[in-house]
Amino acid sequence: MTAATPPTSYLQRVGRAPAIRALFIQCVSMPLTLLTVYLLARLHGPLNEYSAVLLQGGWAALLTWRAGLARWWRWIQLLFPAALMLALALQLPPWLFLLAFLLSLGWYWSTFRTQVPYYPSTPEIWDAVRQVLPAGKPLRMIDIGSGLGGLVLYLARQCPQATCMGIELAPLPWLYSRLRAMLAGSRAQFILGDYEKLDFAQFQLVFAYLSPAAMTALWRKSSAELQPGSMLLSYEFAIEGQPPDQTIHATESGKPLYIWYF
Repeated sequence: MTAATPPTSYLQRVGRAPAIRALFIQCVSMPLTLLTVYLLARLHGPLNEYSAVLLQGGWAALLTWRAGLARWWRWIQLLFPAALMLALALQLPPWLFLLAFLLSLGWYWSTFRTQVPYYPSTPEIWDAVRQVLPAGKPLRMIDIGSGLGGLVLYLARQCPQATCMGIELAPLPWLYSRLRAMLAGSRAQFILGDYEKLDFAQFQLVFAYLSPAAMTALWRKSSAELQPGSMLLSYEFAIEGQPPDQTIHATESGKPLYIWYF
C-alpha cells in the first residue's frame, strides 16, 4: 500500500510560482555575473556597466531556459536588468514606482500563483458562446476569470432566459465589471473571488479563458462537480488527454473554442 501524498502547503505552491522562480533565478545569476566580470577583467576584456547588465540578463535567460519556464520568461529575464538600469537612470520619484506596483497588484493580483494572465476575449467568441446556449431554456452560466466582464454583459443582454455571472480574482477588473453592469442596468452578476472555491454544480455552463497551466486542474474540478447536461467551454486552450466533444473556430485568428459535454 502506497503512502498518501501529503497536501501541498500554501508556501510550497507560492514557491513553485513562475514569478518567484524567476526572481530566484535573477538572484542566482548575480554571482555568475560577478564571476564572469572577474574573468573578463583578468583577460583584459572590454568591461563597463552595460556589459555587466547584458551578462546579468544573459545568465538569467539561460537559467530560465534550463529551468523550463515558459518562453516569454526568457525575454523578461533578459530585459529586466536593462529595464531596472533605465529606471534608475531616469531618476523617477519613488511614489511613481509605488503607484505602478499598486496598479499592477490590483490588475493582476495573484497571477504569479495562478499562472493566468489577463486574456481578453472578443465579441466573436461571445457570440459563439451565445449560439451554444440552448434556445429558450433557462440556465446558469459563469465566466471564470471574467476580466472586464464583456462576455457576461453580452450574454445578459442577448439571453434573458439565462442567469449570467462572472468571477474574477483581481480587484480592479472586478470593480470595473461591477461598475459597467451598474451603469448599464444589466442583470449580469460579478463575484470577487477564486473560482477554485466555487461549486460548479450550480451552473450548467462554465466558460474559461485561462492559460495552459490551469487546464488540468480545471478539468479535475469540472469532472468532479459539473452535473449531467452541463457544458465546459474553453477558448484557445485545450485540456491534455481530454479531447473536446466539439470544436468551433469563430475568429479569423483560428483560435478554437473547445466544448466538453457532461
